[in-house]
Amino acid sequence: MTRDDRFTSDLGDYLQHYQGATPLPDAVHAAVQARLPRTTQLRPLRGPLRYLNMTALPAPVTYGLVAAVAMAAILLGSIFIGKNVGPPTPSGTASPGPSAASSTPARAAGAWTTTGNTLRARSGQTATLLPANRVLVAGGDSGGLATAELFDPASGSWTATGNMLAARSSHSATMLLDGMVLVAGGYTTGNNPLTSAELYDPASGSWTATGNMIEARYGQTATLLPDGRVLLAGGSNAGGTAGSDYLASAEMYDPATRTWAAAAPMSTPRLSGTATLLLSGTVLVTGGANSNGALASAELYDPASGSWTATATMDGGRQGHTATRLSDGRVMVAGGKGTAALASAEMYDPASGSWTAIAAMLEPRSEHSATLLLNGQVLVAGGFNGHDTLASAEVYDPATGSWTVTGSLASGRQGHTATQLSDGRVLVAGGSSRVATELYDSSGP
Repeated sequence: MTRDDRFTSDLGDYLQHYQGATPLPDAVHAAVQARLPRTTQLRPLRGPLRYLNMTALPAPVTYGLVAAVAMAAILLGSIFIGKNVGPPTPSGTASPGPSAASSTPARAAGAWTTTGNTLRARSGQTATLLPANRVLVAGGDSGGLATAELFDPASGSWTATGNMLAARSSHSATMLLDGMVLVAGGYTTGNNPLTSAELYDPASGSWTATGNMIEARYGQTATLLPDGRVLLAGGSNAGGTAGSDYLASAEMYDPATRTWAAAAPMSTPRLSGTATLLLSGTVLVTGGANSNGALASAELYDPASGSWTATATMDGGRQGHTATRLSDGRVMVAGGKGTAALASAEMYDPASGSWTAIAAMLEPRSEHSATLLLNGQVLVAGGFNGHDTLASAEVYDPATGSWTVTGSLASGRQGHTATQLSDGRVLVAGGSSRVATELYDSSGP
């Protein structure tokens, strides 16, 4: 039955059976309301229709008034909504109007522009912002690369710099307080994990060996502590002939002596977890994976005592996620993979040692990047949703607790690096073995 047929039937039934009750019957009221356009001008007419005092009027006058009001509603509706008065939109057909516009996600300012290509396609590389605002990219690829190159934001170009002493991928790179860059571990040709470590000197563009780690590992976390030492934790030594274990072990690099010393082990072995330096100087390690699958556990390292303590567990296991320390000291964990790619996000409060669920990302993703922008918001870009490599990007605003869409990358990528330059722009490089690089500007276009 069409809307017009239903309206006529309800009105006829009312006129035949009305006995003088004060309010109009629900069905007639609803039918009349449906004819009125949803406009500010007609909104005041809706309430009074239901509460006309009919009992004081003779029946013929009452019937005539009801019919007049109903017909007036139809005519007014026709004037205001024109062709929309009539049969409803067929099932499965999108209806135009305000509801369609309201479903469009909010969009944040920000745009990507392409810049110079890297000299080599890379995945599993590291990227480090140097004191002169250049970016050092080193190693990567499935078999491990020894090559390294520098990005100059002023020219938008890449140039070769000295090769590392060992080809490596899935290693760590840490800027030391003296401006040198410490590269450690990873795996090399034949998937053999490495114990070696080396230092890059930006002034000379060369690498020199430093002390070997105690244990070969790749996929570890590396955190620069306030006193200048570097904490390495977890990873794996599987592959080649070196071993087949997920690691709970940790070790400490001392730049003063250029040596490594064993640190207390974590309570849980984990590969590809995250490590975040908190404002208190302690280190929060989250998630990752081991033989039991993706991990929900988290733990804290205290450099003063040299010990680990358990902290609250995340809502679910995740690996390939990101952890970003916000301006207020809280840590936002986003995405990753449990049994499938995740859109969920959680916030860790160091004051209470607890996690709180926050708004989910607009799209599930793992192996993405997350960067704290100068305005305090967090840019998430790329990744993998379980089916496709993503070019999409979104921004989290801690002030509103919400995500908004921002400009998309020119091409999808996962396992890339994202480095914030001194001017606030974000350089994305590598991932999915790409040579193309892109810059994000949060103020454009």
